[in-house]
Amino acid sequence: MNFWTAVVIIFVIGCVTWLKAQKQRGDGIEHRSGRGRAGRLLDRDDDVDHEIEQLRERIAVLERIATDDRQSKDLAREIEKLRD
Repeated sequence: MNFWTAVVIIFVIGCVTWLKAQKQRGDGIEHRSGRGRAGRLLDRDDDVDHEIEQLRERIAVLERIATDDRQSKDLAREIEKLRD
């Protein structure tokens, strides 16, 4: 094998590796759904919006639990005071 053959083989290996890395990163022209990169970004935005909405619901439930628990304890204390 001469020098130029080795250079061509190294170049081809580098190109194939780069293309596989691009495909794995998702920077390819089309996504499996066929919408391309813009479609993937919209899907990610929808996923983020959905996750944010779920987190807001969880926070609301935690706030309700925290305030309900506090009110029930206060109510229990007041009832005990009235019994004494």
